[in-house]
Amino acid sequence: MTDIFSGALFIQVSLGWNLYLSTVILLAVTAVYTIAGGLTAVMYTDVLQTVIMVLGASVLAFIVGWFEGLKEKYSTVVPSVIVPNTTCHLPRTDAFHMLRDPVTGDIPWPGLIFGLSVLATWCWCTDQVIVQRSLSAKNLSHAKGGSVLAGYLKMLSMFFIVMPGMISRALYPDEVGCVDPKVCETVCGAKVGCSNIAYPKLVMGLMPVGLRGLMIAVMMAALMSSLTSIFNSSSTLFAIDIWQRLRKKATEQELMIVGRVFVLILIVISILWIPIIQMSNSGQLFDYIQSITSFLAPPITALFILAIFCKRINEPGAFWGLMFGLVVGGIRMIMEFSYKVPSCGEEDPRPSVLKDVHYLYFALILCVLTGIAIILISLCTPPIPEEKLASLTWWTRHRKAPAIDLVSYKSESAEVNPSVGESDGDEPTPPCWKKLYFWFCGISSSPGPTLTEEEKAVLERKLTSIVEKPLSRTACNINAIILLAINVFLWGYFG
Repeated sequence: MTDIFSGALFIQVSLGWNLYLSTVILLAVTAVYTIAGGLTAVMYTDVLQTVIMVLGASVLAFIVGWFEGLKEKYSTVVPSVIVPNTTCHLPRTDAFHMLRDPVTGDIPWPGLIFGLSVLATWCWCTDQVIVQRSLSAKNLSHAKGGSVLAGYLKMLSMFFIVMPGMISRALYPDEVGCVDPKVCETVCGAKVGCSNIAYPKLVMGLMPVGLRGLMIAVMMAALMSSLTSIFNSSSTLFAIDIWQRLRKKATEQELMIVGRVFVLILIVISILWIPIIQMSNSGQLFDYIQSITSFLAPPITALFILAIFCKRINEPGAFWGLMFGLVVGGIRMIMEFSYKVPSCGEEDPRPSVLKDVHYLYFALILCVLTGIAIILISLCTPPIPEEKLASLTWWTRHRKAPAIDLVSYKSESAEVNPSVGESDGDEPTPPCWKKLYFWFCGISSSPGPTLTEEEKAVLERKLTSIVEKPLSRTACNINAIILLAINVFLWGYFG
Protein backbone atom coordinates (compact mmCIF):
# COMPACT_ATOMS: atom_id res chain seq x y z
CA MET A 1 0.00 0.00 0.00
CA THR A 2 2.86 2.35 0.77
CA ASP A 3 4.38 1.50 -2.61
CA ILE A 4 1.12 2.42 -4.32
CA PHE A 5 0.84 5.66 -2.37
CA SER A 6 4.44 6.71 -3.03
CA GLY A 7 4.11 5.93 -6.74
CA ALA A 8 0.90 7.90 -7.05
CA LEU A 9 2.46 10.75 -5.08
CA PHE A 10 5.41 10.87 -7.49
CA ILE A 11 3.06 11.00 -10.48
CA GLN A 12 1.02 13.73 -8.78
CA VAL A 13 4.08 15.92 -8.10
CA SER A 14 5.75 15.36 -11.49
CA LEU A 15 2.70 15.45 -13.79
CA GLY A 16 0.16 17.35 -11.69
CA TRP A 17 -2.46 14.59 -11.84
CA ASN A 18 -5.02 13.82 -9.14
CA LEU A 19 -3.66 11.42 -6.48
CA TYR A 20 -6.42 8.83 -6.95
CA LEU A 21 -6.26 8.98 -10.76
CA SER A 22 -2.51 8.44 -10.51
CA THR A 23 -3.11 5.47 -8.22
CA VAL A 24 -5.59 3.81 -10.61
CA ILE A 25 -3.29 4.23 -13.62
CA LEU A 26 -0.28 2.87 -11.74
CA LEU A 27 -2.26 -0.13 -10.51
CA ALA A 28 -3.78 -0.85 -13.91
CA VAL A 29 -0.43 -1.02 -15.70
CA THR A 30 1.12 -3.10 -12.93
CA ALA A 31 -1.78 -5.52 -12.63
CA VAL A 32 -1.82 -6.31 -16.36
CA TYR A 33 1.71 -7.62 -16.61
CA THR A 34 1.59 -9.27 -13.17
CA ILE A 35 -1.54 -11.23 -14.08
CA ALA A 36 -0.28 -12.05 -17.56
CA GLY A 37 3.33 -12.88 -16.77
CA GLY A 38 3.44 -14.25 -13.24
CA LEU A 39 6.74 -14.71 -11.40
CA THR A 40 8.82 -15.03 -14.58
CA ALA A 41 7.73 -11.63 -15.92
CA VAL A 42 8.18 -10.05 -12.49
CA MET A 43 11.77 -11.30 -12.14
CA TYR A 44 12.89 -10.34 -15.64
CA THR A 45 11.42 -6.84 -15.31
CA ASP A 46 13.02 -6.52 -11.86
CA VAL A 47 16.49 -7.09 -13.34
CA LEU A 48 15.97 -4.54 -16.11
CA GLN A 49 14.41 -1.98 -13.78
CA THR A 50 17.23 -2.33 -11.25
CA VAL A 51 19.80 -1.30 -13.86
CA ILE A 52 17.68 1.72 -14.84
CA MET A 53 17.15 2.70 -11.20
CA VAL A 54 20.85 2.62 -10.30
CA LEU A 55 21.82 4.66 -13.38
CA GLY A 56 19.10 7.26 -12.84
CA ALA A 57 19.80 7.63 -9.11
CA SER A 58 23.53 7.95 -9.83
CA VAL A 59 22.87 10.85 -12.22
CA LEU A 60 20.71 12.64 -9.64
CA ALA A 61 23.27 12.13 -6.86
CA PHE A 62 25.99 13.60 -9.11
CA ILE A 63 23.85 16.66 -9.94
CA VAL A 64 22.81 17.53 -6.38
CA GLY A 65 26.30 17.25 -4.88
CA TRP A 66 27.75 15.36 -1.94
CA PHE A 67 28.12 15.17 1.79
CA GLU A 68 30.19 18.18 2.88
CA GLY A 69 28.08 20.80 1.08
CA LEU A 70 24.92 19.18 2.45
CA LYS A 71 26.15 19.35 6.08
CA GLU A 72 26.86 23.05 5.73
CA LYS A 73 23.51 24.05 4.23
CA TYR A 74 21.07 21.62 5.87
CA SER A 75 21.53 22.94 9.41
CA THR A 76 20.97 26.63 8.52
CA VAL A 77 17.85 26.60 6.33
CA VAL A 78 14.38 26.97 7.92
CA PRO A 79 10.94 27.58 6.36
CA SER A 80 9.70 31.15 6.10
CA VAL A 81 6.38 30.30 7.80
CA ILE A 82 6.92 28.76 11.23
CA VAL A 83 4.77 27.90 14.24
CA PRO A 84 5.66 30.37 17.05
CA ASN A 85 7.08 29.07 20.34
CA THR A 86 8.07 25.73 18.81
CA THR A 87 11.24 24.13 17.45
CA CYS A 88 9.55 22.11 14.69
CA HIS A 89 11.13 24.24 11.99
CA LEU A 90 14.68 23.68 13.24
CA PRO A 91 16.65 20.77 11.75
CA ARG A 92 17.58 18.11 14.31
CA THR A 93 21.07 18.50 15.73
CA ASP A 94 21.64 14.75 15.28
CA ALA A 95 20.46 14.69 11.66
CA PHE A 96 23.85 13.46 10.41
CA HIS A 97 24.25 10.73 13.03
CA MET A 98 22.71 7.29 12.76
CA LEU A 99 23.18 6.45 16.46
CA ARG A 100 20.84 8.84 18.27
CA ASP A 101 19.78 9.39 21.87
CA PRO A 102 17.95 6.32 23.29
CA VAL A 103 15.21 8.51 24.84
CA THR A 104 14.84 11.72 22.84
CA GLY A 105 16.01 10.49 19.44
CA ASP A 106 13.42 10.09 16.69
CA ILE A 107 15.09 6.76 15.88
CA PRO A 108 16.88 5.75 19.14
CA TRP A 109 20.06 3.74 18.67
CA PRO A 110 18.99 0.65 20.69
CA GLY A 111 15.84 0.47 18.59
CA LEU A 112 17.84 0.98 15.40
CA ILE A 113 20.32 -1.81 16.18
CA PHE A 114 18.12 -4.36 17.93
CA GLY A 115 14.53 -3.45 17.03
CA LEU A 116 15.27 -2.88 13.37
CA SER A 117 17.20 -6.18 13.29
CA VAL A 118 13.95 -7.91 14.25
CA LEU A 119 12.16 -6.26 11.32
CA ALA A 120 15.06 -6.92 8.95
CA THR A 121 15.07 -10.62 9.84
CA TRP A 122 11.39 -10.82 9.00
CA CYS A 123 11.85 -8.94 5.72
CA TRP A 124 14.93 -10.68 4.34
CA CYS A 125 14.37 -14.18 5.74
CA THR A 126 10.60 -14.79 5.81
CA ASP A 127 8.83 -12.22 3.63
CA GLN A 128 7.25 -14.04 0.70
CA VAL A 129 8.39 -11.33 -1.74
CA ILE A 130 12.05 -12.03 -0.91
CA VAL A 131 11.85 -15.75 -0.14
CA GLN A 132 10.01 -16.53 -3.37
CA ARG A 133 12.99 -15.28 -5.37
CA SER A 134 15.51 -17.20 -3.29
CA LEU A 135 13.53 -20.41 -3.64
CA SER A 136 13.36 -19.94 -7.42
CA ALA A 137 17.20 -19.95 -7.68
CA LYS A 138 18.82 -22.84 -9.53
CA ASN A 139 20.96 -23.81 -6.53
CA LEU A 140 22.17 -22.59 -3.15
CA SER A 141 25.10 -20.62 -4.61
CA HIS A 142 22.76 -18.66 -6.88
CA ALA A 143 20.54 -17.84 -3.90
CA LYS A 144 23.53 -16.71 -1.79
CA GLY A 145 24.98 -14.70 -4.67
CA GLY A 146 21.67 -12.93 -5.21
CA SER A 147 21.46 -12.05 -1.51
CA VAL A 148 25.00 -10.64 -1.52
CA LEU A 149 24.24 -8.56 -4.63
CA ALA A 150 21.09 -7.25 -2.95
CA GLY A 151 23.25 -6.26 0.03
CA TYR A 152 25.58 -4.23 -2.20
CA LEU A 153 22.61 -2.50 -3.83
CA LYS A 154 20.98 -1.84 -0.46
CA MET A 155 23.97 0.25 0.66
CA LEU A 156 23.43 2.64 -2.25
CA SER A 157 20.13 3.88 -0.78
CA MET A 158 22.06 6.04 1.72
CA PHE A 159 23.73 8.00 -1.10
CA PHE A 160 21.04 7.78 -3.78
CA ILE A 161 17.89 8.32 -1.70
CA VAL A 162 18.53 9.55 1.86
CA MET A 163 21.06 12.29 1.10
CA PRO A 164 19.19 13.64 -1.96
CA GLY A 165 16.09 13.80 0.24
CA MET A 166 17.96 15.89 2.81
CA ILE A 167 19.25 18.12 0.00
CA SER A 168 15.65 18.60 -1.16
CA ARG A 169 14.68 19.79 2.32
CA ALA A 170 17.56 22.28 2.28
CA LEU A 171 16.66 23.59 -1.20
CA TYR A 172 12.88 23.72 -0.71
CA PRO A 173 12.33 24.49 3.00
CA ASP A 174 8.94 26.14 2.45
CA GLU A 175 7.54 23.04 0.74
CA VAL A 176 9.44 19.93 1.77
CA GLY A 177 10.30 21.38 5.20
CA CYS A 178 6.96 23.06 5.95
CA VAL A 179 5.71 22.92 9.55
CA ASP A 180 2.55 25.06 9.53
CA PRO A 181 -0.44 22.67 9.04
CA LYS A 182 -2.24 25.06 6.66
CA VAL A 183 0.84 25.48 4.46
CA CYS A 184 1.54 21.75 4.43
CA GLU A 185 -2.03 20.92 3.43
CA THR A 186 -1.78 23.40 0.56
CA VAL A 187 1.55 21.96 -0.63
CA CYS A 188 0.94 18.21 -0.40
CA GLY A 189 -2.55 17.65 1.03
CA ALA A 190 -1.34 16.43 4.44
CA LYS A 191 -1.33 18.64 7.56
CA VAL A 192 1.32 16.62 9.39
CA GLY A 193 4.18 17.30 6.94
CA CYS A 194 5.38 17.09 3.34
CA SER A 195 8.64 15.17 3.59
CA ASN A 196 7.17 12.50 1.29
CA ILE A 197 7.48 14.79 -1.74
CA ALA A 198 11.20 15.46 -1.16
CA TYR A 199 12.56 13.16 -3.86
CA PRO A 200 10.09 13.94 -6.67
CA LYS A 201 10.40 17.66 -5.85
CA LEU A 202 14.17 17.44 -6.27
CA VAL A 203 13.84 15.56 -9.56
CA MET A 204 11.39 18.06 -11.04
CA GLY A 205 13.30 21.09 -9.75
CA LEU A 206 16.90 20.24 -10.65
CA MET A 207 17.08 17.79 -13.53
CA PRO A 208 16.86 18.86 -17.19
CA VAL A 209 13.94 17.71 -19.32
CA GLY A 210 15.48 14.54 -20.75
CA LEU A 211 16.91 13.32 -17.45
CA ARG A 212 13.68 14.29 -15.71
CA GLY A 213 11.83 11.86 -17.96
CA LEU A 214 14.45 9.20 -17.19
CA MET A 215 13.96 9.68 -13.45
CA ILE A 216 10.18 9.46 -13.78
CA ALA A 217 10.72 6.18 -15.62
CA VAL A 218 13.14 5.07 -12.89
CA MET A 219 10.68 5.77 -10.08
CA MET A 220 7.83 4.11 -11.91
CA ALA A 221 10.04 1.10 -12.61
CA ALA A 222 11.02 0.84 -8.95
CA LEU A 223 7.46 1.12 -7.70
CA MET A 224 5.95 -1.23 -10.26
CA SER A 225 8.72 -3.71 -9.46
CA SER A 226 7.69 -3.67 -5.80
CA LEU A 227 4.00 -3.86 -6.63
CA THR A 228 4.35 -6.80 -9.00
CA SER A 229 6.37 -8.65 -6.38
CA ILE A 230 3.74 -8.01 -3.72
CA PHE A 231 0.79 -8.88 -5.95
CA ASN A 232 2.39 -12.08 -7.25
CA SER A 233 3.48 -13.24 -3.78
CA SER A 234 0.16 -12.37 -2.12
CA SER A 235 -1.88 -14.19 -4.75
CA THR A 236 0.36 -17.26 -4.35
CA LEU A 237 0.00 -17.26 -0.56
CA PHE A 238 -3.78 -16.87 -0.68
CA ALA A 239 -4.34 -19.49 -3.38
CA ILE A 240 -2.01 -22.15 -1.95
CA ASP A 241 -2.13 -21.61 1.81
CA ILE A 242 -5.77 -20.55 2.25
CA TRP A 243 -7.94 -21.42 -0.76
CA GLN A 244 -6.42 -24.85 -1.31
CA ARG A 245 -7.08 -25.71 2.34
CA LEU A 246 -10.74 -24.75 1.91
CA ARG A 247 -11.08 -26.57 -1.42
CA LYS A 248 -8.74 -29.56 -1.46
CA LYS A 249 -9.90 -30.61 -4.94
CA ALA A 250 -9.28 -27.22 -6.53
CA THR A 251 -7.77 -27.49 -10.01
CA GLU A 252 -4.78 -25.52 -11.25
CA GLN A 253 -7.10 -23.35 -13.34
CA GLU A 254 -9.28 -22.57 -10.31
CA LEU A 255 -6.25 -21.64 -8.20
CA MET A 256 -5.01 -19.37 -10.98
CA ILE A 257 -8.36 -17.56 -11.21
CA VAL A 258 -8.62 -17.20 -7.42
CA GLY A 259 -5.11 -15.72 -7.30
CA ARG A 260 -5.97 -13.16 -9.99
CA VAL A 261 -9.21 -12.17 -8.26
CA PHE A 262 -7.33 -11.76 -5.00
CA VAL A 263 -4.98 -9.30 -6.73
CA LEU A 264 -7.99 -7.20 -7.72
CA ILE A 265 -9.27 -7.24 -4.12
CA LEU A 266 -5.84 -6.09 -2.91
CA ILE A 267 -5.95 -3.21 -5.38
CA VAL A 268 -9.32 -1.99 -4.05
CA ILE A 269 -8.14 -2.21 -0.42
CA SER A 270 -4.95 -0.33 -1.29
CA ILE A 271 -6.85 2.56 -2.85
CA LEU A 272 -9.16 2.84 0.17
CA TRP A 273 -6.16 2.85 2.53
CA ILE A 274 -4.44 5.92 1.02
CA PRO A 275 -6.07 8.54 3.34
CA ILE A 276 -4.85 6.60 6.39
CA ILE A 277 -1.26 6.61 5.09
CA GLN A 278 -1.43 10.35 4.42
CA MET A 279 -2.22 11.19 8.04
CA SER A 280 -0.02 8.59 9.77
CA ASN A 281 3.36 8.99 11.50
CA SER A 282 3.94 12.68 10.87
CA GLY A 283 3.42 12.17 7.17
CA GLN A 284 6.67 10.19 6.79
CA LEU A 285 6.41 7.02 4.77
CA PHE A 286 9.51 5.47 6.33
CA ASP A 287 8.08 5.80 9.84
CA TYR A 288 4.72 4.46 8.66
CA ILE A 289 6.28 1.39 7.02
CA GLN A 290 8.52 0.57 9.97
CA SER A 291 5.81 1.15 12.58
CA ILE A 292 3.27 -1.11 10.87
CA THR A 293 5.97 -3.75 10.41
CA SER A 294 6.85 -3.40 14.12
CA PHE A 295 3.31 -4.38 15.05
CA LEU A 296 3.00 -7.43 12.77
CA ALA A 297 6.47 -8.84 11.95
CA PRO A 298 8.14 -9.58 15.36
CA PRO A 299 6.06 -12.72 16.09
CA ILE A 300 7.13 -14.18 12.72
CA THR A 301 10.79 -13.33 13.43
CA ALA A 302 10.63 -15.00 16.85
CA LEU A 303 9.08 -18.14 15.40
CA PHE A 304 11.52 -18.26 12.47
CA ILE A 305 14.61 -18.05 14.71
CA LEU A 306 13.30 -20.53 17.28
CA ALA A 307 12.10 -23.02 14.66
CA ILE A 308 15.51 -23.09 12.99
CA PHE A 309 17.72 -23.26 16.08
CA CYS A 310 15.52 -25.08 18.60
CA LYS A 311 14.39 -28.63 17.83
CA ARG A 312 11.91 -28.63 20.72
CA ILE A 313 9.54 -26.10 19.08
CA ASN A 314 6.40 -27.78 17.77
CA GLU A 315 3.24 -26.88 15.86
CA PRO A 316 0.98 -25.93 18.82
CA GLY A 317 3.71 -23.67 20.21
CA ALA A 318 4.25 -22.06 16.82
CA PHE A 319 0.54 -21.49 16.13
CA TRP A 320 -0.56 -20.18 19.53
CA GLY A 321 2.62 -18.17 19.96
CA LEU A 322 1.91 -16.45 16.63
CA MET A 323 -1.69 -15.81 17.65
CA PHE A 324 -0.55 -14.26 20.93
CA GLY A 325 1.97 -12.02 19.18
CA LEU A 326 -0.46 -10.94 16.47
CA VAL A 327 -3.14 -10.04 19.04
CA VAL A 328 -0.70 -7.91 21.06
CA GLY A 329 0.66 -6.27 17.91
CA GLY A 330 -2.86 -5.75 16.56
CA ILE A 331 -3.91 -3.94 19.74
CA ARG A 332 -0.97 -1.53 19.39
CA MET A 333 -1.76 -0.99 15.70
CA ILE A 334 -5.43 -0.21 16.42
CA MET A 335 -4.35 2.27 19.07
CA GLU A 336 -1.94 3.87 16.59
CA PHE A 337 -4.76 4.46 14.09
CA SER A 338 -7.22 5.54 16.78
CA TYR A 339 -5.15 8.53 17.89
CA LYS A 340 -4.22 11.29 15.45
CA VAL A 341 -0.57 12.31 15.26
CA PRO A 342 -0.40 15.94 16.48
CA SER A 343 0.79 18.65 14.10
CA CYS A 344 3.51 21.11 15.03
CA GLY A 345 2.52 23.14 18.14
CA GLU A 346 -0.37 20.85 19.13
CA GLU A 347 -0.46 19.01 22.44
CA ASP A 348 0.07 15.26 22.20
CA PRO A 349 -3.07 13.59 23.65
CA ARG A 350 -1.93 10.04 22.96
CA PRO A 351 -1.46 7.54 25.82
CA SER A 352 2.04 6.90 27.16
CA VAL A 353 2.34 3.51 25.45
CA LEU A 354 2.18 5.31 22.09
CA LYS A 355 4.18 8.50 22.62
CA ASP A 356 6.79 7.15 25.07
CA VAL A 357 7.40 3.61 23.76
CA HIS A 358 9.04 3.92 20.34
CA TYR A 359 7.75 1.48 17.73
CA LEU A 360 11.24 -0.08 17.38
CA TYR A 361 11.34 -0.70 21.15
CA PHE A 362 7.88 -2.22 20.88
CA ALA A 363 9.12 -4.52 18.08
CA LEU A 364 11.88 -5.84 20.33
CA ILE A 365 9.54 -6.30 23.30
CA LEU A 366 6.93 -8.07 21.15
CA CYS A 367 9.56 -10.40 19.67
CA VAL A 368 10.76 -11.44 23.15
CA LEU A 369 7.22 -11.93 24.50
CA THR A 370 6.23 -14.04 21.49
CA GLY A 371 9.39 -16.13 21.84
CA ILE A 372 8.60 -16.82 25.51
CA ALA A 373 5.02 -17.82 24.63
CA ILE A 374 6.22 -20.18 21.84
CA ILE A 375 8.74 -21.88 24.13
CA LEU A 376 6.32 -22.30 27.06
CA ILE A 377 3.53 -23.75 24.90
CA SER A 378 5.97 -26.06 23.08
CA LEU A 379 7.35 -27.39 26.38
CA CYS A 380 3.80 -28.14 27.56
CA THR A 381 2.95 -30.17 24.45
CA PRO A 382 4.54 -33.28 22.85
CA PRO A 383 7.75 -32.71 20.83
CA ILE A 384 8.15 -33.41 17.12
CA PRO A 385 9.59 -36.93 16.54
CA GLU A 386 13.32 -36.81 15.82
CA GLU A 387 12.99 -38.62 12.49
CA LYS A 388 10.67 -35.91 11.15
CA LEU A 389 13.14 -33.07 11.76
CA ALA A 390 15.40 -33.99 8.84
CA SER A 391 16.37 -30.89 6.75
CA LEU A 392 14.11 -28.66 8.88
CA THR A 393 16.48 -27.17 11.48
CA TRP A 394 20.05 -25.87 11.48
CA TRP A 395 21.25 -28.93 13.36
CA THR A 396 19.51 -31.42 11.04
CA ARG A 397 20.00 -29.60 7.72
CA HIS A 398 22.36 -32.27 6.34
CA ARG A 399 20.25 -35.17 7.55
CA LYS A 400 18.38 -36.84 4.71
CA ALA A 401 14.62 -37.09 5.00
CA PRO A 402 13.12 -40.60 4.89
CA ALA A 403 12.26 -41.79 1.40
CA ILE A 404 8.68 -41.23 0.27
CA ASP A 405 6.70 -44.20 -1.03
CA LEU A 406 5.96 -42.75 -4.46
CA VAL A 407 3.32 -45.35 -5.29
CA SER A 408 1.21 -44.70 -2.20
CA TYR A 409 1.89 -40.94 -2.50
CA LYS A 410 0.57 -40.99 -6.05
CA SER A 411 -2.58 -42.84 -5.02
CA GLU A 412 -3.18 -40.44 -2.13
CA SER A 413 -2.75 -37.47 -4.47
CA ALA A 414 -5.24 -38.95 -6.86
CA GLU A 415 -7.79 -39.22 -4.06
CA VAL A 416 -7.38 -35.56 -3.17
CA ASN A 417 -7.32 -34.38 -6.80
CA PRO A 418 -8.85 -36.91 -9.23
CA SER A 419 -7.21 -35.17 -12.19
CA VAL A 420 -3.77 -36.44 -11.07
CA GLY A 421 -2.59 -39.34 -13.18
CA GLU A 422 -5.51 -39.18 -15.63
CA SER A 423 -4.80 -39.19 -19.29
CA ASP A 424 -5.39 -35.98 -21.19
CA GLY A 425 -5.52 -37.66 -24.56
CA ASP A 426 -9.34 -37.83 -24.77
CA GLU A 427 -9.97 -34.25 -23.70
CA PRO A 428 -11.54 -32.05 -26.40
CA THR A 429 -9.56 -29.11 -27.79
CA PRO A 430 -10.59 -25.93 -25.92
CA PRO A 431 -12.20 -23.09 -27.94
CA CYS A 432 -10.14 -20.11 -29.13
CA TRP A 433 -11.36 -17.75 -26.39
CA LYS A 434 -10.31 -20.27 -23.76
CA LYS A 435 -6.88 -20.71 -25.37
CA LEU A 436 -6.43 -16.93 -25.31
CA TYR A 437 -7.47 -16.83 -21.65
CA PHE A 438 -5.04 -19.66 -20.78
CA TRP A 439 -2.24 -17.86 -22.61
CA PHE A 440 -2.94 -14.57 -20.82
CA CYS A 441 -2.97 -16.22 -17.39
CA GLY A 442 0.04 -18.43 -18.08
CA ILE A 443 -1.87 -21.73 -17.92
CA SER A 444 -0.58 -24.48 -20.17
CA SER A 445 -3.33 -26.17 -22.15
CA SER A 446 -1.10 -29.05 -23.25
CA PRO A 447 -0.15 -31.97 -20.97
CA GLY A 448 3.26 -31.77 -19.30
CA PRO A 449 6.05 -34.32 -19.89
CA THR A 450 5.64 -37.73 -18.29
CA LEU A 451 8.52 -38.63 -15.96
CA THR A 452 9.47 -42.05 -14.62
CA GLU A 453 9.78 -42.58 -10.88
CA GLU A 454 13.61 -42.56 -11.19
CA GLU A 455 13.54 -39.26 -13.13
CA LYS A 456 11.28 -37.72 -10.52
CA ALA A 457 13.63 -38.81 -7.73
CA VAL A 458 16.67 -37.36 -9.56
CA LEU A 459 14.82 -34.07 -10.15
CA GLU A 460 13.78 -33.85 -6.52
CA ARG A 461 17.36 -34.44 -5.31
CA LYS A 462 18.63 -31.73 -7.66
CA LEU A 463 16.04 -29.17 -6.53
CA THR A 464 16.57 -29.80 -2.80
CA SER A 465 20.35 -30.23 -2.73
CA ILE A 466 22.35 -27.73 -0.66
CA VAL A 467 25.71 -28.94 -1.96
CA GLU A 468 27.78 -26.14 -3.55
CA LYS A 469 30.69 -26.11 -5.96
CA PRO A 470 33.88 -25.01 -4.13
CA LEU A 471 34.53 -22.02 -6.44
CA SER A 472 30.97 -20.68 -6.17
CA ARG A 473 30.89 -21.16 -2.40
CA THR A 474 34.24 -19.38 -1.96
CA ALA A 475 33.21 -16.45 -4.19
CA CYS A 476 29.95 -15.96 -2.30
CA ASN A 477 31.62 -16.21 1.12
CA ILE A 478 34.41 -13.74 0.23
CA ASN A 479 31.90 -11.22 -1.10
CA ALA A 480 29.78 -11.64 2.03
CA ILE A 481 32.83 -10.81 4.20
CA ILE A 482 33.67 -7.77 2.03
CA LEU A 483 30.06 -6.59 2.25
CA LEU A 484 30.11 -6.96 6.02
CA ALA A 485 33.37 -5.00 6.29
CA ILE A 486 31.99 -2.13 4.17
CA ASN A 487 28.85 -1.99 6.31
CA VAL A 488 30.88 -1.88 9.53
CA PHE A 489 32.93 1.02 8.12
CA LEU A 490 29.79 2.95 7.07
CA TRP A 491 28.19 2.42 10.47
CA GLY A 492 31.33 3.68 12.16
CA TYR A 493 31.62 6.70 9.87
CA PHE A 494 27.99 7.83 10.03
CA GLY A 495 27.27 6.61 13.55
